Amino acid sequence: MAWNPGSSVHASLASEIGLRIVRGDYPPGTILPNEAKWSETFNVSRSAVREAIKMLMAKSLLASRPKIGSWVEPKERWNLLDRDVLAWYATAPDRELFLRTVQEFRHIIEPEASAYAAMRRSEEQMVEISQACREMGQATNLQERTRADTRFHLAILRASGNDLLVPLGVLIESALDHLFVFVTRETSDQRLAQKLHEAIEKNIRLQRPDAARNAVRRLLANTDEVIGRSRR
Repeated sequence: MAWNPGSSVHASLASEIGLRIVRGDYPPGTILPNEAKWSETFNVSRSAVREAIKMLMAKSLLASRPKIGSWVEPKERWNLLDRDVLAWYATAPDRELFLRTVQEFRHIIEPEASAYAAMRRSEEQMVEISQACREMGQATNLQERTRADTRFHLAILRASGNDLLVPLGVLIESALDHLFVFVTRETSDQRLAQKLHEAIEKNIRLQRPDAARNAVRRLLANTDEVIGRSRR
């Protein structure tokens, strides 16, 4: 196993085991190897294994009981809003399910968040939204564009003025990154995608909540179409 730079041994081990769980190597209900076996498999101390298991229990991927050991919890108990779990989820083989899940979340949240942003955004928040939109259009590579895309959508969530949406947006940041990388790669008409984002920016700037809501719905419909084409 390659340790993540800057991470502790137990955090890297938790990441490796967590990824294996989320991608289905250890289905829900599976009893995992004991400490000694993990220690031997990854050539780490048993204390590192214990700490890794504690981390995964805190994320609700695992449960543990004396004389039984650790087992994988049902998927509905996993904390999918945890940054690490989301990152593992995004790299799991069932890419289509992940993309659909993120898109459903966006359909539920983003149209209304944009409408509220149009009503509540401050001048400073508008500058942040406009700058991210502009940087998307000026980006010269995939990474620059997707990072600007993510900043754009997170800035709108912040501008909505709803305190619950701000931490929620930060938590799904890695999920949005993965989605936007995929969609940008699959999109042949980047100019259309840029125009759709610019329409959202314009309507928030002009404080038109209904128009901002509809602009987001058009963008989401376009993204749905891109994901749908990738399945054919």
